[in-house]
Amino acid sequence: MSQEPHQPFIPAGAELTPEVLREQERRFLELLEELIAAGERHGAVMRVIGSLAFRIKCPDYKHIMYANRRYLTDVDFIAYKKQAAAVQDAFWELGWEENQTVLRLFGDKRRIFYHPTQPVHSDIFLDKLAFCHPIDFRGRLELDAPTITLADLLLEKLQIVEINKKDLVDVLVLLSAHEVTDEAGSVEAVDGARLAKLCSKSWGWWRTATMNLDKLLHFSEEYLEPEQRPVVQERLRRLKEFIDERSKSLGWHVRSWFGERFPWYDEVEEVER
Repeated sequence: MSQEPHQPFIPAGAELTPEVLREQERRFLELLEELIAAGERHGAVMRVIGSLAFRIKCPDYKHIMYANRRYLTDVDFIAYKKQAAAVQDAFWELGWEENQTVLRLFGDKRRIFYHPTQPVHSDIFLDKLAFCHPIDFRGRLELDAPTITLADLLLEKLQIVEINKKDLVDVLVLLSAHEVTDEAGSVEAVDGARLAKLCSKSWGWWRTATMNLDKLLHFSEEYLEPEQRPVVQERLRRLKEFIDERSKSLGWHVRSWFGERFPWYDEVEEVER
């Protein structure tokens, strides 16, 4: 496969071989290190999300992403809203430019910056990731570094109503690399208790998460190697069990009466990058 638009750090016309993708990843990790160091100098806690975070947390399974020619396009973060000015100063120090339209319209929730020389942008989400379903990161960014926690990486993908192949692959890679647990607060394994708690309070979260866990079980049959399937499928089933066993709130039960007759998720607002 030859080069497509917006493939930073990949030579023009290069095939997306594992060697090329490893070199691109190395350059992105250098960018990440620069940005986090600048954030620390200015007093901002920044934790990486998205594809780069999955590669950092699942080093023994990156070959799956290389085999699927998954290239990187951006380096995105969660940060605290109270530190937004410090985040801005960190990017300005390194010569990045800010999207002024996003700043004007969504500056208390989201900021977007552009690399001075490469076609790389950085989305900074403040306090919450709010797409189909909200994920609140207040008080959680110090739990792990340089990425958000394993549980939050899982939530980042399970909240997507129209989940696509690359997102399914990311979750399968995560669950190939890491055990799941119902021990609340765990950062060494995927904290299934965090997922179960969200799903016990919100019928919408429950509907989307369980729907995607079912898709993952189906997708794992065609995607994973035979030796991988039993481990990952057992972890997917355990996550479903954690959700099923958790007592549901009154609000959950009331909303469940209406089911899918009304939208149970937020429409994703497109932002011009």
